[in-house]
Amino acid sequence: MTQQSGRIWVMGGRPLNGTATIPAAKNSVLPLLAAALLCRGPVRLRAVPRLSDVECSLGLLRGAGCAAYWQGADIVVAGMPSNSTLPGETAAQMRASILFCAPLLARLGRAETSLPGGCNIGARPIDLHLEGLARMGAKELDAGAGKLVLAAPGGLHGADITLRFPSVGATETLLLAAVCARGTTVLRGAAREPEISDLTEFLNRCGGRIEGAGTSTLRIEGRRGLSGCDFSPLPDRIFASTLACAAAAAGGRVELTGCPPALYAPVLEILEQMGCTVERGADRAEVARFGRLYGAGRVFTGVYPGLATDAAPLLAAAMLCAEGESSIEDVIFERRFGCAEGFERLGGRVKRSGRVLSVGPLPESGLHGATLTAPDLRGGAALVVAALSAQGKSFVEETRHIDRGYAGLWEVLASLGGRIGREMPPPDAAVKKIPSKKQIYLAFGAKR
Repeated sequence: MTQQSGRIWVMGGRPLNGTATIPAAKNSVLPLLAAALLCRGPVRLRAVPRLSDVECSLGLLRGAGCAAYWQGADIVVAGMPSNSTLPGETAAQMRASILFCAPLLARLGRAETSLPGGCNIGARPIDLHLEGLARMGAKELDAGAGKLVLAAPGGLHGADITLRFPSVGATETLLLAAVCARGTTVLRGAAREPEISDLTEFLNRCGGRIEGAGTSTLRIEGRRGLSGCDFSPLPDRIFASTLACAAAAAGGRVELTGCPPALYAPVLEILEQMGCTVERGADRAEVARFGRLYGAGRVFTGVYPGLATDAAPLLAAAMLCAEGESSIEDVIFERRFGCAEGFERLGGRVKRSGRVLSVGPLPESGLHGATLTAPDLRGGAALVVAALSAQGKSFVEETRHIDRGYAGLWEVLASLGGRIGREMPPPDAAVKKIPSKKQIYLAFGAKR
């Protein structure tokens, strides 16, 4: 899929008020689409957001020989894979492409792909994936630079595997490999994130036998085949975190529905410490900020149930607006705070030192509008959040990064009263007919 860019404009200084429903989680949908390769019957994923990473995943499924298409807001996947080579250009666009290798190994005994891409936020090795697959009978073949070829001519078999780090991606890969492997696999040191439990629930609904979801030890009894099912992915805790931080930065009162607050509890707790009011329900949270924001002190990311690494730049954007000082350290990725340069352009006081970002206090003159460039997915969203609190107009360019994980972020913020819109380049056909000075159309946010 060709990713189209553009820019989001934000006229800051206006509070947010209203209700937003949280969509399904990208970080759950992608491994679920990979898991569909294991199913002999059709799979329907309900209410999936239209993200560029989702489109890339559909391209990988089609390249493997499956039918994969939209049916309204749902995605339907049908048919067994017949091609072990994933489309190289598509696979290289996103990190989650590595998840498609294990199902191909299980079904075809071979998987060929380009090394996975994704955001430039630091080293993201796949050694844990490969070590676990090797324990189950897979071999890595010499494929040249930038390529990955795995083979399991004798099929995959169960194994006792201990991860030296609770990697979400490696846990997902080994789950997908083990669920149809011969014998039993015990996976120790597994990640405990909600998205792992969601994948486990899906696989069990399709006939898998997996125990221990939500704990650090998973026991998987291999089955010869899986059926399909209808499944609704869990809500996106990072999208909810984004809107919660936006409410803190811009001020106002925002109700977030359809997502249990427990899924993003660390974010809500930190915002409370900073002076926000948070009311919680079973699957809703209301975040309000009408007074001053205070510094959060020292904050660290961690594996679940700690603060999610993806939420770190978003919290940092809220910290920019605090009168006191904060610092946030990401223990997962060494280049998580690529948005720091953009924060500085807005007038924020930030300093990077290794994995630590020191923030604040807010200058007496406040933040001001600027032209910014999204460095990656979450960093781009963080710049939009920060711009909501800046006086004047800001532009966030390279929005193709944001599109990987947010469907219509600007539209959601506009529905909450934000003065925000999006500019996109015109279709190719229009480029030939319209003078260059007019080759931009505007998509404005809701008027209030």
